[in-house]
Amino acid sequence: MVHMANQIALFFAGYPHDEAVAGVTKHIKDFWERRMRDQIKQYVAEGGGGLHELALEAVKRLT
Repeated sequence: MVHMANQIALFFAGYPHDEAVAGVTKHIKDFWERRMRDQIKQYVAEGGGGLHELALEAVKRLT
């Protein structure tokens, strides 16, 4: 999942920062199953090592 989140972040990396974070957040909300979202949120809660900065910020915005 870290790899997938980082791939999404890299896609949006060329966008302005706030737009990029919003894009990553929306993609994860729209296309990831709840189980996957819960796992990545738990991963971030445990430190989130290896996640791209945009992915890390996006996951922190998930509700």
